[in-house]
Amino acid sequence: MELIELAHKKANEIGKLSKLPDIQINHLIDYTLLKPDATYEDLENFIINAINKNYYSVCVNPFFVPKVRELLEGKNIKICSVVGFPLGALPLKLKLSEVEWLLDNGIDEIDMVMNISAFKSKDYKLVELEINEISKIFKNLKIIIETCLLTDEEKIIACKIVKDSGAMFVKTSTGFSKYGATLFDVALLREVVGKDFGVKASGGIRDKETAVKMILAGANRIGTSSAI
Repeated sequence: MELIELAHKKANEIGKLSKLPDIQINHLIDYTLLKPDATYEDLENFIINAINKNYYSVCVNPFFVPKVRELLEGKNIKICSVVGFPLGALPLKLKLSEVEWLLDNGIDEIDMVMNISAFKSKDYKLVELEINEISKIFKNLKIIIETCLLTDEEKIIACKIVKDSGAMFVKTSTGFSKYGATLFDVALLREVVGKDFGVKASGGIRDKETAVKMILAGANRIGTSSAI
């Protein structure tokens, strides 16, 4: 397909670059702490780092959201959390309950894993319904399609569903599956959704060079636990 060919060409060109532009990326970073063994001390150090670097947002598991809200009071840093994470396999009713709880606790953005099992079963109507219903009550929604589990053709279908269902971003990965973001996947997502829709690259981004290349490929948000 033409979109796939264009994405491969763009990713190959960016991958070969030896000199990269000096892009200030802090305002594009969702600084992430989602590891299951994170402690209260880890969280406090994480928030100190986020404040010092003035990242766009911090992304934490729902349990930590109330504490993060206290620690970030008066700071211009968004609070992001996750829904249906990391497998996407919760029924819609439970995902809606998670969203409502996060709304009650002052969330700014949500990264939700789409129902991957339903999608792989070609139950696209269920996937559309899920995103549509949640976007009705919360607009700042990023949908994780877990690109490492999809064929290139499925990535295109997933992007179109996300864009047409009311979300604000399509996101590559949870970081908990086979692998995370690739230059090709980011380039492909951008080709599909166009220039005015959100694309978040996440998973395996551990240095500035990689982050800048993801931005050149089309990402306008970077999710990473390695921002420092």
